[in-house]
Amino acid sequence: MQNFSSTTGFNSQRALWLGIAFSFVFTGVIWLVGEFWMDPNRYELFSPRQVAALIPKMWYLWQLDEPTVWTRLTAWAGYIAHNLTIWYLIWIAQRERSAYSANLHRFNVIALLANAFFISLHLLQTRFWYDGLAQDVSEFTSQASVTLMLVVILIMENDRRGLFFGAKAPVPASVGRTLRKYHGYYFSWAIIYTFWYHPMEITGGHLLGFLYMFLLLLQGSLFYTRIHVNHYWKVVSEVSVVAHGVMVAVLAGQQWPQFFGGFLGMFIVTQMHGLGLSKATRWIIGLAYIASILAIYTLTEGLARAYMVTLIPLVEFVLVAVVSLLVWLVLLMLRTKPAAAAG
Repeated sequence: MQNFSSTTGFNSQRALWLGIAFSFVFTGVIWLVGEFWMDPNRYELFSPRQVAALIPKMWYLWQLDEPTVWTRLTAWAGYIAHNLTIWYLIWIAQRERSAYSANLHRFNVIALLANAFFISLHLLQTRFWYDGLAQDVSEFTSQASVTLMLVVILIMENDRRGLFFGAKAPVPASVGRTLRKYHGYYFSWAIIYTFWYHPMEITGGHLLGFLYMFLLLLQGSLFYTRIHVNHYWKVVSEVSVVAHGVMVAVLAGQQWPQFFGGFLGMFIVTQMHGLGLSKATRWIIGLAYIASILAIYTLTEGLARAYMVTLIPLVEFVLVAVVSLLVWLVLLMLRTKPAAAAG
């Protein structure tokens, strides 16, 4: 039987930089296709309406008013094939008890090529059929899937960097081990589901959103390599949500300082404490953050509303407690001892 876990001669750090370059270049390709190849009259094919969805009053503009069998079939088939491909590669890697390597494994190469293929396929699918999963499911599901992914990262990293300024939250060790072992299946689903939810449109929010998805797909493709667990790269993957969140808020006419200060606040409270920075450096970064928030709110909504930046961290911390409790209860009911972390 073919051994997919065998390593290649290609360094994972080099693959990371090439993947980042691909992510930025393909984001530019999306813009070019949208400007010069997609139907300029496509906006006449849809209008604001309520999604046939799970939660009332969740609106998403970029979907056809009159979908067809083909518009639905191409979006759902692409999503399912993409998801099952990556799940299969994760399963293979775990079954073969792969070890972390500085070089790519064969399954990493296949994952990178598969993601590049499905990214290209989604662009063509948007060009010819347009609709994504948004036609059938609520935008809330897309947002919630990625939010929950960020929460799971907080739990997995709790033992290493803590949750509150380096202090660890009282999360059972078994919860962290279980999430580290199986997180790849959830993360890949959350990313791929969100990726296929949206058509490849060229608004600022869409372009930054797809760039963010490309970086997450890249990180997911590098499982069982040293770069996958590189602390700096992992934080880049977490903090990249700031640019996307702010852009979407600006385009939607929402309070962008809340998203900027909230997501960046997670870096100050939690994420930077796992980077080996000196105490003095962390103080400087923290004080610079406070000064920037005070300046932004002074110039925009007024200092009285600066407390809004605490809402995103508070929601994430509450979800850390809820998810940890649920996983612990499941483990308790199953009466199993999670295996050592892998992947």
